[in-house]
Amino acid sequence: MISRSILVRLRSRAAGWSVAVSVLASAVLLGGCQAAYLGALEKIGIPKREVLVDRVSKARSSQEDAKEQFASALEKFLAITKVEPGELKTRYELLNGELKRNEARATEVRDRLASVKDVAEALFSEWKKELSQYSSADLRARSEVQLTATQKSYAELLVVMERAASRMEPVLSAFRDQVLFLKHNLNAQAIRSLDTTSRTLQADIGRLIEDMEKSIREADAFIKTLQPAS
Repeated sequence: MISRSILVRLRSRAAGWSVAVSVLASAVLLGGCQAAYLGALEKIGIPKREVLVDRVSKARSSQEDAKEQFASALEKFLAITKVEPGELKTRYELLNGELKRNEARATEVRDRLASVKDVAEALFSEWKKELSQYSSADLRARSEVQLTATQKSYAELLVVMERAASRMEPVLSAFRDQVLFLKHNLNAQAIRSLDTTSRTLQADIGRLIEDMEKSIREADAFIKTLQPAS
């Protein structure tokens, strides 16, 4: 899928809107073929490096959204231990809605991470192959050093992003259990039992948020390495 920011650049760079429409149509007809999609963008002046920056930026934003959503869900979960029994059904429905939003955010984070991997692999593969095209040994060596540094920076980012993403499923699993338990036990005794398990969930979400924040910082730093100096 072509992102809005890429479309904005298509409009600004393409010689007429017809070229942008052609690229969009090609991407749709090719059914997600990454190589053809990236090649079509490069033909109108949008290189893989820019696509990678765009996708890392979107992955960063999706982690920011996920962090806020998980924190919101935790806040609502903790609040349920303080409600009257007559309000439990309404609060259960609220928590179930939060769970669904958590799951949607987690899916988005995973999808964004996969899209980052796709374009990064294509970029580094192309970069490595093109080293042999240099006639200048000095420029080839400098480009190879830059490639190695960028790959190292990307590998570090990927480790952090994947660690943050891996934290989501255990939290989701625990949250699902609590919501399901509450669904079938809408009474004061159930609320008391939730109070004893909420501390564990709170700690798990706290670690998730810390990892998300670290991942966001790493993404910001990586984006800076790929952007030209002003």
